[in-house]
Amino acid sequence: MGHFKPVEITIYGAEQICASCVNLPSSKETYEWLEAALTRKYPNQPFSMNYVDIMNPPAEEKLQAFAQRVIEEDMFYPVVLIEDQIVAEGNPRLKTIYVEMEKYGYQAPTV
Repeated sequence: MGHFKPVEITIYGAEQICASCVNLPSSKETYEWLEAALTRKYPNQPFSMNYVDIMNPPAEEKLQAFAQRVIEEDMFYPVVLIEDQIVAEGNPRLKTIYVEMEKYGYQAPTV
């Protein structure tokens, strides 16, 4: 296993579920589910995860700007970013996220 920089995963969401996402889990639930899934998939391969509330983003300019964009462009949230690349909108598919993680050197242990 080579050393690699833990990727940064940012999830933009809101308490309120977007109008077109009615039967989907909330952004927060998606965040927790994703964190659990990635931790299981890539044991001992650290990554960092942040949750940003688009209605109440932190002071960091980059986060505020993207939160604004989600609202203005009416994107389906949660929006999942890996290293600032949008990898999923609305209902993230694990498979898509795994493919992206593996580009950064993450590996699922072979059984």
